[in-house]
Amino acid sequence: MKNITLGVLAHVDSGKTTLSEALMYLSGNINKLGRVDHRDSFLDNFRLERDRGITIFSKQAVLPYRDSVFTVLDTPGHVDFSAETERTLQVLDYAILVVSGTDGVQSHTSTLWRLLQRYRVPCFIFVNKTDMSGFDKERIFAELKSKLSERCVDFTEDNDALCENIALCDEDLLEIYSETESLPDNDIIRAVKNRMVFPVMFGSALKLDGVEEFLSLVYRFTEQPEHTEAFAAKVYKISEDNKGNRLTFMKITGGTLRVRDILTSNSKPDGEKVSQIRIYSGEKFTPVDTAESGTVCAVTGITFARPGDGLGAQSDSGLPVLEPVLTYSVILPPDVDAHTALQKLRILEEEDPQLNVMWNERIGEIQVRLMGEVQLEILQSIIADRFGFDVAFGEGGIIYKETIAETVEGVGHFEPLRHYAEVHLLLRPAPRDSGVLIKSECREDQLDKNWQRLIVTHLYEKTHIGVLTGSPITDMELVLKSGRAHAKHTEGGDFRQATYRAVRQGLMKAYDRHNAHEREL
Repeated sequence: MKNITLGVLAHVDSGKTTLSEALMYLSGNINKLGRVDHRDSFLDNFRLERDRGITIFSKQAVLPYRDSVFTVLDTPGHVDFSAETERTLQVLDYAILVVSGTDGVQSHTSTLWRLLQRYRVPCFIFVNKTDMSGFDKERIFAELKSKLSERCVDFTEDNDALCENIALCDEDLLEIYSETESLPDNDIIRAVKNRMVFPVMFGSALKLDGVEEFLSLVYRFTEQPEHTEAFAAKVYKISEDNKGNRLTFMKITGGTLRVRDILTSNSKPDGEKVSQIRIYSGEKFTPVDTAESGTVCAVTGITFARPGDGLGAQSDSGLPVLEPVLTYSVILPPDVDAHTALQKLRILEEEDPQLNVMWNERIGEIQVRLMGEVQLEILQSIIADRFGFDVAFGEGGIIYKETIAETVEGVGHFEPLRHYAEVHLLLRPAPRDSGVLIKSECREDQLDKNWQRLIVTHLYEKTHIGVLTGSPITDMELVLKSGRAHAKHTEGGDFRQATYRAVRQGLMKAYDRHNAHEREL
């Protein structure tokens, strides 16, 4: 039995949730079609989603079809919640990109396409709303080929034309087609999986027109991914159930997960025990004792994991492509102190790391980072519902970041009475959008491995601030080159101070060089 994780993505109002409902209805998973505008859709079960008619959180539905099981992950379409979509992409085997038949390829459609390229997710395209006035099949298909990929192929054509158009997407396929004048399904499956071909179909999800044919197409041209024997899993979402239990959603990418297994990660080597494994479909779940490779599930009992964490043999995710662009100050009611509010907001930050809750000591206020005003309004409602107090927000400000133009060395020295630590860091410019990369190139005969690990931990544990505008640094390598410790007087906290001073001294040196260069010009 094939077990496929299938994500549904779209620009807002393209009919993404409607298509998900139609797929579940035709597979027999639900016996009544819900509608977003009627506020009774199966997947948008959160009150704010039904009130606003938009998807805010990714949802899971189990969709049995013939001899396969598709786990459908319905993702948010609004740009303000695109970080949730990006996190979900990291556990997909295949994706369905829904394009409005009247609006065509919109701005967020192009963003989603770039994310699919980044994460190498094979993709099927469903052009929706073909029953509406203004739909022009030739115009829309030409737009798909020009704005998305020349490898978009109309799978509604007759067999001869279809095989020829598929063959033109790949030299190996063209050679097979030239010899046999046909293409076996296995070769098309391989081309779809390797993103050499993007199948396109047309229909109306609301009227179930073309949806069954599309589901049959997805079934026919997908294959079970290979998984490792060793246990591995990728965490993509954190939430809580209606009883306040923390839920860690993950995709099992290797081996088997069992109740009472101990899960570990780089940040938690001693691990924690799995209390329960749940398979969700909508808001309902089935508890199970084991989860095999390919299963998307939620577990309780795990408190250390964050979205993007790899468990077992699975590696952690890299830095996200999409980041918040605005920062807002949180205005608290008089009866709520900042310490209490900060603790509550940290819970939400675990669920959405890009919320980036910060305490600004200089001006004495809590700040959060968001994508836009819709996300701000939703956050306001969530805080009131879950924590019982109302907050307001100051005017949003654009988030700036700093980097350096050339390599510099920073030296941090900490030597008060009976304390000693010294750290030498190399600060190098890194490629655009690479974030902050941290590593050690220090020999163990210069500094013991345990001290090196401690310094790297201190580099990771805080957001380092630049010296030009006071903005967070980015696109930079922080490389530990050497350091010194004293046999008697060095303690762990000494290296924290020396590390911070080394970063600051390196940034100041880069700033001074920049100013000197400006004066020369």
